[in-house]
This record gives sequence, C-alpha cells and structure tokens, in this order.
Amino acid sequence: MSKRDEFIAAAAQRILIKDGPYGTEIQRANLAPEDYAAGTDLTQDQKGNNDLVNLTQPQVIRKICDSYIDAGAHILATNTFNANRISQADYGAEGLVREINVSAARIIREAIDAREDGVQRFVAGAVGPTNKTLSLSPDVEDPGYREVSFDEIVDVYREQCAALIEGGADFILVETVFDTLNCKAAIMAVKQLERELRQDIPVMISLTLTDLSGRNLSGHTVEAFWHTVRHAKPLTIGLNCSFGAEQLRPHVQILSDIADTYLMAYPNAGLPNDLGEYDEVPETTAALTRVWAENGRINALGGCCGSTPDHIAAMARAVEGLTPRSVPDSEAEMRLAGLEPFTIAA
Repeated sequence: MSKRDEFIAAAAQRILIKDGPYGTEIQRANLAPEDYAAGTDLTQDQKGNNDLVNLTQPQVIRKICDSYIDAGAHILATNTFNANRISQADYGAEGLVREINVSAARIIREAIDAREDGVQRFVAGAVGPTNKTLSLSPDVEDPGYREVSFDEIVDVYREQCAALIEGGADFILVETVFDTLNCKAAIMAVKQLERELRQDIPVMISLTLTDLSGRNLSGHTVEAFWHTVRHAKPLTIGLNCSFGAEQLRPHVQILSDIADTYLMAYPNAGLPNDLGEYDEVPETTAALTRVWAENGRINALGGCCGSTPDHIAAMARAVEGLTPRSVPDSEAEMRLAGLEPFTIAA
C-alpha cells in the first residue's frame, strides 16, 4: 500500500493530529550560540538558525518530535521551514541545505519507526515560502522587478524536496503560503521530482492569510486559491498560521465546503499579545477547534505559532472519537481564478 493510500485509510478512521512548531521548543532548549554551528565550518553567527539544529543538535529535534508523538500526533512535519538555499544564504549556510533536510526527515522517520504501538504515523517534509516573492515587486519604483525568477524558485524547492524524500519523508507539505505563485513553483518542483524518481510524492498545501478578509499576500481569496492549486490534486488543503482558531473558523468553513480533498488546519495559539507572545491556553485552543470537528469541517488538526505539545495533546483529546469530515464530491464545472474565483457551470 502506498503512503497516499495509507493516509486515506487512516483519515477514514479518525481525525488525524498534526504536530506543532519546533521554534518555541528549540528556544526552550536554551542552546548557546556555538551549539547552533557545532561541527560545521560556518563563520557567521548561527543563533536563531533553527533549521541548522537538525544537523548540529539532532538529539534536541528528536526530543521535540518524541514529545509531539507522546501528545498524540499522527503527522510529524520536519523542522525545515527555512531549510532552502535562499533562506539559508542569510546565514551563509546554503551549502548545507541537502544535509539539513536529509537529517531533519531522518530524525522523524527514526522516531516514528521506533514506536511499536501500531499507530499509523507519517513524515511530512515541510517546505516554507522562502523570503522572496514571485508575485510582488520589492521595489515600489519598479513594479515589474523581481529578485528571483520562477525557474530559480522551482530549482530551490526541488533541491529541498529531493533531500526531504531522501531522508524518509512520506509527503511534501508546502506550508504558510503567502504567495500563490511561489506555491505553484513548489508544486512544479515536486512534479519534476516525481518524474525523476518515478514515484508518487503526495503534496499537502497550506495557505496563510494576511488579514481577516481572507486573502493571502498575493491577493487570492481562499476559494480563488483553491481553484488555482486544485490541478495538483493535493492530498490535503488547508490553512495555518495567521490567526488563532476563532479567527480562522469562517475560512476553514469556506474551504471545507468546496475542497474535494482532505482538509488540514493548524492555527496559532490565539493572537499574540503586545510582546509578541501567545497566551491562549491549550484548553481554549482545544475547545475552539473541537467546534470545527463537531461540525464536520476537519480531517487533520494541529498547531502553529505559540502551540506546544500540551496544545496538541489537548486538541487530540478534544476530537477523539469525533467523525472526520466527509470529502465532498466535485461537480463537473470549469473553475478559474484571478484574485477572485470564477466558475462556469456545466
């Protein structure tokens, strides 16, 4: 049975639980600046380069991963949000991209394989948006200017995804999508990799919104975004980051109604306070997301910024035994999108 089929079988049984973020937990490990670059020849200060920790302090990542498994997670995403050539160039570590991603996926693969409890779990190779945008110019005086080309972004993603698959990832999770064109470049990279490796590589896609109107940075509404990426036949579509569960609820509802695939959402632990910290307690997050499940809106649920293993455990308990969302049938219609959706009925 393929990993895609295994996921489908597992999703039919229960609402699957995704893990939470690694950044907060890495900060709690109180690593010294030199710990980040241990064993490398990097000369720049690497403190804050959380992706590099996969390579230099793998025991820290393994401990975090184990804590999420203990909390009830079935989908474990790699700690590789910025593990791409563009983002790592800020640290002078772009030459270690392959090693970082292979190590990240391997750590979680080993953590999952070490469990002998019969629970089905999956490794999602996490791919972030990079710190460049293909849809918008960074120069207000030159709207047509772009710092990178589409082909360059495809190549950057392909390098990262190849390493994640090499390390043992089951899926590629294109997450926190603020620019739809960047997302399409990631989809292209995975499709190229599928042809090269001659294997199915399921893609998970997760959009992030910039405001409560329900648009991403490149201007797409939730429905328009779905029309734009639906051709990729993603294993899951969903939302993450941006807001807490309360603010994401109407957008999850919209996506749940129209997406003919599984829906995975992982909100922040509420909204940040004046100091940028998240105060929402696990029980509150769990209660808010349980409403999604009670209304048949969700197939997989996890946490983003501010979430901890305690939040994941609370959400897992809250939705235990509840029926997962039924994937709706899709009518034969032509679905197009600019910034808004456009449908031509059959």
